[in-house]
Amino acid sequence: MTEEIIISGFGGQGVLSMGQILCYSGVVEEKEVSWMPSYGPEMRGGTANCIAIISDQKISSPILTKFDTVIALNQPSIDKFESAVKPGGLLIYESSTALNPPTRTDIEIVPIEAANEATKLENPKVMNMIILGAFLKKKPILKFDNVLAGLGKVLPERYHHLIPLNEKALRRGMELVEEVTA
Repeated sequence: MTEEIIISGFGGQGVLSMGQILCYSGVVEEKEVSWMPSYGPEMRGGTANCIAIISDQKISSPILTKFDTVIALNQPSIDKFESAVKPGGLLIYESSTALNPPTRTDIEIVPIEAANEATKLENPKVMNMIILGAFLKKKPILKFDNVLAGLGKVLPERYHHLIPLNEKALRRGMELVEEVTA
């Protein structure tokens, strides 16, 4: 099993931490992982993306142009990376703010209203965890408990009191996928 993922959005949306959580979770499961961030000079508000690779085998290169999964948290990310999904791959996107949804017919497209759901959970910062939960439901490449362990490694200790909220957001994302794909 090898899963090649690109996660993209604005800085401050938790793009890089989503990739880190996946990779730390992979390490807990003794898988091979690669995490390669890319972001502009702005800490918040600029564009950011990261490539995360989780594999049972050695990873030959972290540099990719085609992906098994694209996770797009904003419209510019949909526009830029829709064409980078391998045929038969998966594109999960934040649909509450998307103006032009993806149109490819040779991939699976999953819209998730993560921003709206994060507002319902009273914390817009968990939008990324809702999307991550949706991804993990569609592609259960890691055990849920190990994802929580990865979250604990990535989240600074001063924010560990938010782990239960993040877990709730992950579970809500999993539920949303079932609702959207039913």
